[in-house]
Amino acid sequence: MLYITVLVLIRLMGKREIGQLSAFDLVVAIMIAEIAILPMEQPEMPLYVSLIPMFTLVGAEMLFSYLSLKSHRFRRLVNGSPSIVVYNGEIMEQEMRRLRYNVNDLLAQMRENNVTNIAEVEYAILETSGELSVILKPEHRPLTRADLKLPAGPSGLPVPLIFDGVIQKDNLEQLGMDPKWLEEKLAQGWQAGPGEVLYAGLNPDGTLYVSLKENCKSRRKG
Repeated sequence: MLYITVLVLIRLMGKREIGQLSAFDLVVAIMIAEIAILPMEQPEMPLYVSLIPMFTLVGAEMLFSYLSLKSHRFRRLVNGSPSIVVYNGEIMEQEMRRLRYNVNDLLAQMRENNVTNIAEVEYAILETSGELSVILKPEHRPLTRADLKLPAGPSGLPVPLIFDGVIQKDNLEQLGMDPKWLEEKLAQGWQAGPGEVLYAGLNPDGTLYVSLKENCKSRRKG
C-alpha cells in the first residue's frame, strides 16, 4: 500500500526528470521516502500517521508549483534563475565563484554538449536544473538547410503501426489505412507477418521502418 501511495504521490508531482527537480521538489521526494519507511520499521504504527504527512507534503509541493506558475518573483525565489558562466568566449569567474561551480565541471558539461573550445562559445548558461546550455558563436554553428537555401523535407513524428507483434489499428485508421495494407507491405519487403515484428512505424516521408524480433532473425540466418 505504501509503495502504491508513494508512486501516486510522485506522479501527482508532475512529469519531470530527476535532474530537473527543483530544490523544493527534491526535499519533498526525500522526505516522502523517509516518512514511508516509518510504518515498515514500526509495524504497530497506524498507516494514517505516515499517510497524512506524505499527502501534506505533496499538497505543499503542488501549491508551490501553482504559485511558481503565477508569480515570476516567487519562481525565482524557489527555483533560482539561470546564470551565464561563459560570455563571448570568456569565463565569468565571479559568477562561477558565486555558484561554487568550477572549471572542471564547466569543461565536463561542455563536452556533453559536444563543445571542446570555449573560444567558440557565445553563451554558456547554467540552468536552474544544473544542466549547461551552450550557444555557439554564429561562425561555429552547424549549417542548416535554411542557411544553404535548400528545401526542407517532410517533418513530423513517425506513426507506430506495430508494437511487439500487435497491430495498432487506431493509428492505421487515422492514416486511412487498414491491417491488410500493412500485412501486404510486410510480406513484400520483409517476408514477415505482424507477429514476427518487434516494431514497425510509418515515417513522415512515407517510408516504412520495420524491426523484426530476434527469434525471427536468428531463424532466418539458420
